Amino acid sequence: MTTDGDEAYGPDDDPYALALRPGSKAVFLRLADGRRIPMPVNRWHDRPTAADLTVLERCIGPVLDVGCGPGRLCRELLRRKVFALGVDIAPRAVALTSARGGLALQRSVFDRLPAERTWQTVLLIDGNIGIGGDPRSLLRRCCGLIAPTGRLVVEVDSQDVDEVCTARLEDRRGRSGPTFAWARLGGRALGSIAKDLALSITDQWASGERRFATLTHHRSIPDRFPPR
Repeated sequence: MTTDGDEAYGPDDDPYALALRPGSKAVFLRLADGRRIPMPVNRWHDRPTAADLTVLERCIGPVLDVGCGPGRLCRELLRRKVFALGVDIAPRAVALTSARGGLALQRSVFDRLPAERTWQTVLLIDGNIGIGGDPRSLLRRCCGLIAPTGRLVVEVDSQDVDEVCTARLEDRRGRSGPTFAWARLGGRALGSIAKDLALSITDQWASGERRFATLTHHRSIPDRFPPR
C-alpha cells in the first residue's frame, strides 16, 4: 500500500515509534487490501483497563510480556510483587518501560530469551498473536518459553477471523512505516492451532469488546477460573 503522503522514517520516528510517545495521535494498521484498523494507542499508555485486570489476575509469576510496548502490564505486575519482564523490538518501547519502573529487553520473541522453559505465564495481548504473520509458529515458540506447568494468555480478535496479511502502520495523515507480516486470529482459529500444538484451552472470557483465552500444555493442571 502506498499513499501520496508516504515518507521515509528514521528508526525512532516511524508510526509505531511515534505511537509510543505519550500523548501521541491516532495510529492505524493499514492492510494490503486497503482496510484501516485503528490501534489502541491510548490504552498502551494508560493504567490497566478493566479488561487488562482480568488478564493480570490470571498471571502467575514469573511473567514474560511479549510485545510489551510502554509496559503497562509488566509494570503493574511488578507493582503487585509479581516478577514480570517485557520484550519488544522497539527501542522506544523498552526505554519507556524502563523509565516508568518496569523491566524490558529490546529483543524479538524469536531471539534467544532469558530463562526459557521456566516462565509460568507468557502474555500475547493487544493483538500480539499477530506478530510475524504466523500464529502457529509464534505459539510454538511461546510453548518453548513456558514451564511444563506454565500458561499462555492470549488476546484474540473479537471476530471469527483467521487471516494472514501484509500491513503497515499509518498515522492519521496517511504517512506509513515499513511493510510487515501480520495476522488476525479469532477464538475458533486459536482453538484449532492449539489442538495441533498439543495445547489445551483451559479458560476463555470476554471483557467488554475484548476476548481472551488461556492455553496450557495438555498435561498441565486446568485453570481455576471458570469461563466468563
